[in-house]
Amino acid sequence: MRATLNLRAAVKAARYLEPGWPTGLTGLPTHNAPRSMLLYLYNTTLEKLKAVPEHSVYRQSVEALTKHRLALVEATVPPGYDEWAAKAKALLKDQPGKFQTTSTSTDRGGIAATLASNKEGFIVRELPSTKDERYQEWDGETDEGPELEGSRTLEEKQDLANLFKRTEEKQVTWAPEPQLTADQIESLEDKIGAGLIEEVIQVAEGELKLVDTMVQAKVWESLEEQPAPGQWVYFERKA
Repeated sequence: MRATLNLRAAVKAARYLEPGWPTGLTGLPTHNAPRSMLLYLYNTTLEKLKAVPEHSVYRQSVEALTKHRLALVEATVPPGYDEWAAKAKALLKDQPGKFQTTSTSTDRGGIAATLASNKEGFIVRELPSTKDERYQEWDGETDEGPELEGSRTLEEKQDLANLFKRTEEKQVTWAPEPQLTADQIESLEDKIGAGLIEEVIQVAEGELKLVDTMVQAKVWESLEEQPAPGQWVYFERKA
């Protein structure tokens, strides 16, 4: 796996994995922030599992595996993380309205940062997706050409004033979370023992979606139709 790792190692002494580069698995590129993504997925899964009764075998098994992997990810801290977290907390304190936050129980990391408060959490940032106009379907709108020049109505002037006002607002520069080195990722993959870190992320995403389905189906309740006697008894060789 990661056929290009040796080539990158010769270029970068620190051996950082390049986001988007091939991993050796078709259709699975190198993830750009595996640690923060796993922290978010695992903490969200544990939060959603609270809707399942504690006596449920499903909750007990998923909770145990998720907590085990979460502890491994939290223990793997990228170089320069503490300095970055201190600056991030200061920025969140100065600009609280610029970020959308969701609280969690972890004490390290997140999608973008830790919260600057008594509770720790994640900053969830939705990056705008780039769309290629060549592949967009025509919505039937008629092209009326460029806008007309000349004097405008009061409503149009007010819209322009609001537009310029929004543009003049102070933009917040957010530094991305420090990335794990290639050695740290390899070590974490060995400890988890479930393939590449990108595969682990896919499994965590699937588990998070499955929790909603299991909660909706109330799998911990008794069956509406009870099984016939011996239905779940496996075939055994009788002496």
